[in-house]
Amino acid sequence: MITTFSLQHTELEESLDKILLPPTDPNAEVQQISGYKLVYADGACPRNYRVYKGDSMIGVIFQHITHWSNGVDSLRYAEPVDAAVGLDEFMTIAGRLTVTKEQPPTEEELLDKEFDALTSDEWERLKRYIPQVKDLVAA
Repeated sequence: MITTFSLQHTELEESLDKILLPPTDPNAEVQQISGYKLVYADGACPRNYRVYKGDSMIGVIFQHITHWSNGVDSLRYAEPVDAAVGLDEFMTIAGRLTVTKEQPPTEEELLDKEFDALTSDEWERLKRYIPQVKDLVAA
């Protein structure tokens, strides 16, 4: 049993080495398409390709027998460049949404939070906050 495990472990390490080849490796199977590099990772059907834009990996696309897909939408693409562009557009939009969500809340949003839920930094921001006079309404 130990020998079998060791053999399987060695085979796994060898296959991982092949899967994780960078696009600059001479043994990597690389396809250049308009603005992208596709690096074969593994699989037979679908074949999995890591997609690089410049030096950055943006995701994975899949080559099926009749079409290409990118895993972020349910579309079937005729060409690999279309699947890569769809993936790139999705990742760009997802990155913008993430950046938008990570911005700190405005002082007005902090005023709507429960007092116990405010952090000390948020309290400090509210101490310095001066509301616009035009926003004040007599009750």
